[in-house]
Amino acid sequence: MTRARISQETDTPSAQGFRMPAEWEPHAATWLAWPHYRSDWPGKFEPIPWVYAEIIRHLARHERVELIVNDATSEKRAKKILERASALSKNVRFHRWPTDRVWTRDSGCIFVTERAGADVLVVTKHVGADVLVCPAERSSAASALALKWSFNAWAKYPNWRRDEKIGSRMAKAARATEVRPVFGDQRVVLEGGSIDVNGKGALLTTEECLLSLEQQRNPAMGREDYENVFRDYLGIKTVIWLGSGIVGDDTHGHVDDISRFVAPDTVVTMVENNPKDPNHAPLGENLRRLQAASDQDGKPLRVVELPMPGPVRFEGRRLPASYGNFYIANGIVLVPVFNDPNDRVALNILAGLFPGREVIGIYSGDLIWGFGTMHCMTQQEPAT
Repeated sequence: MTRARISQETDTPSAQGFRMPAEWEPHAATWLAWPHYRSDWPGKFEPIPWVYAEIIRHLARHERVELIVNDATSEKRAKKILERASALSKNVRFHRWPTDRVWTRDSGCIFVTERAGADVLVVTKHVGADVLVCPAERSSAASALALKWSFNAWAKYPNWRRDEKIGSRMAKAARATEVRPVFGDQRVVLEGGSIDVNGKGALLTTEECLLSLEQQRNPAMGREDYENVFRDYLGIKTVIWLGSGIVGDDTHGHVDDISRFVAPDTVVTMVENNPKDPNHAPLGENLRRLQAASDQDGKPLRVVELPMPGPVRFEGRRLPASYGNFYIANGIVLVPVFNDPNDRVALNILAGLFPGREVIGIYSGDLIWGFGTMHCMTQQEPAT
């Protein structure tokens, strides 16, 4: 693996023809990390590996699963559970890398690929510990970059140093060139769950996550700074700023719980119809913003409403249960469900939006105690 450092504006991934594909575009693999940190599910850890096994069983029918385990003992334990759940196959590949937590969407790298017909950069000159991107020297061998954002555990938890290394290890395993996004002289902190893209140049995010004083990711960065970073590294032309996330979300408002692209011109967004529920007003504001928004070509979006499940609580705490945290893989869409009457409503809506994919509900009443479900635990590696 080589590590790239952007030296000037013309060297950026976007300028060199790279962009972040939409999640529904073909995957080479899905990355996951096997659960082990019991404190993420205090009192509820026992069913969690079995939920993972069910997810892996479905994914491995359609694409390779790159499964991160802490060590040889963890791999042996995982294989035993996967075998009992009929989920162990040649499509599951193990990587023995220690992790703090298993939320690969946020700790892992984000892969960007070349646009059709674009030239591809190659990294050739060493500068200190990094490698300088030289746009004048091209090669068809470098078809993917791995954006290794800085990770600080959502500016909230002290144990993150193992997870901070995962993106680099993913890049090396995928044989992708690693690029570390920077703003000025500082590396950019960003989690994959804080953004969602349509693959054509539009991106969703929230002000609560990136701009609020509480978030402490990149205190020196403002709205335009983020938009420039998204332009340079992800190929984004239009950023659609929503307001706040849902109650119980400990990531400061990740967008993958509330609003998601499901087609280049279509967004699903969570709504809460109960005016007494604390999610009612912020989700209503997000809906209004989306209805007034335009895509990268200045065209209005098609906005589809997705109902929230009823409140899910455990030990007196409201959990961030949402159907919006679905994951789109090759041939399937995995959707968190909660034994709620709106489960079927949400599954039917999503099935209508993904006619070429099987829409599968995964019971997540236990999983959500870790404050994340399908999308939070996965990271796609696009086909190149």
